[in-house]
Amino acid sequence: MTNNLEVLQAEVLRLSPADRAKLLNHLINSLGIDDAEADAAWDSLADAREQELESGTQEAIPIEVAVARLEARFPG
Repeated sequence: MTNNLEVLQAEVLRLSPADRAKLLNHLINSLGIDDAEADAAWDSLADAREQELESGTQEAIPIEVAVARLEARFPG
């Protein structure tokens, strides 16, 4: 990472989670990715995950476990 990018990253990480989410949304939108394309990709992924659960190739985990894992991975 460049010095400027490191400084910017440090500043962004000082923002509240809500402000970081707003910034993330703005940055993603700035990439010009077609929303329909992204929606179709998410729908496809959701369908695949649902099939994995229904077929038994993947096992669901309790929401509390999922949230705890996310909080551990992304503190603050």
